[in-house]
Amino acid sequence: MATLELDSITKTFQDGDEEIVAVDDVSLSIDDGEFLVVVGPSGCGKSTTLRMVAGLETITSGTLSIDNRVVNHVKSQDRDIAMVFQSYALYPHMSVRQNMSFGLEESTDLPDDEINRMVSETGEMLGISDLLDRKPSDLSGGQQQRVALGRAIVRDPEVFLMDEPLSNLDAKLRAEMRTELQRLQNDLGVTTVYVTHDQTEAMTMGDRIAILDGGELQQIASPLKCYHEPANQFVASFLGEPSMNFFDVALDGDRLVGDVFEYPIDDEVRADLGEATDLVLGIRPEAIKLVESKSDAHEFEMTVDVVEPMGDENTVYLHFDPDADPESAETLVATIDGFTRVSEGDSVVARIPQDAIHIFDGLTGEALHNRSMEDAADQVDLA
Repeated sequence: MATLELDSITKTFQDGDEEIVAVDDVSLSIDDGEFLVVVGPSGCGKSTTLRMVAGLETITSGTLSIDNRVVNHVKSQDRDIAMVFQSYALYPHMSVRQNMSFGLEESTDLPDDEINRMVSETGEMLGISDLLDRKPSDLSGGQQQRVALGRAIVRDPEVFLMDEPLSNLDAKLRAEMRTELQRLQNDLGVTTVYVTHDQTEAMTMGDRIAILDGGELQQIASPLKCYHEPANQFVASFLGEPSMNFFDVALDGDRLVGDVFEYPIDDEVRADLGEATDLVLGIRPEAIKLVESKSDAHEFEMTVDVVEPMGDENTVYLHFDPDADPESAETLVATIDGFTRVSEGDSVVARIPQDAIHIFDGLTGEALHNRSMEDAADQVDLA
């Protein structure tokens, strides 16, 4: 297996007289056997980063190393990596067996019987032994995805690269394949870099996740740390469904003052804010509680606008001002138990716990105060 090191990797493209920066000074260290998920919105540079690791894109500046060997100018076929593409890229005129063995035939001197043995063992591992003599056109999307994985696995590479390999599958099969991929990576122990725009894949699959936006690395940490202790407002907004609530506020003494509410903070939270006065208050929907009556300054009388039943939980959209235009009013989104009955127009009291809030610099987006993972865990234990 191998370690992977990206040191200040930058990629620029020339568009006429304009220079476009696709990846901007990204540094990542991926441990031997680690499963790293690179996630971000479309156009953030994640696939370009993966293609530079694969040798399919040249590196404008920076250093790429595999097991402490600089490979900036090493050809793709000499990097001992295997890549699984979004489109699977199977040869339509070849059987599954031929697709899986082709790379070994071209890049090694292994005898045919050894290649056949390796293909058969990999096919058995992936549950596609009975498909080895079929053509790709005879396979379902999930089966084609397994063949693409098998073609990579059979090469026994130092590093797996996966570029949104599940995006062409339906939701149910995608969920099943997430589990299979995790199990497979654990069994093989191969260093893996997995690119996706799907936050669910990032949160459930990665040992760590690297979040990109605009070609820049925003945060790299465990999924739970990125979720509960985001480095900035972008990370906080990108992870979580429904997204974190955000409110522009100004600091006035020991209060955060917004357009339609005031929120008191204690000395410990105030100390985290330093000299910043233009702030953004954030709260996760699942941290908001509906209570019987207003009893302190962190509770607010609100009006229910929309209720979205999800089965085990309801997503509730609340307004601070019952007379405001719903399209322009400040909205608070809460996730509550599915058995809690609320309807459009109901008056409710919403608690925004101080130990669950996040506060960001309104100018830079930097996180100044986060809910701690310990506090979040304590709340789960209490529930």
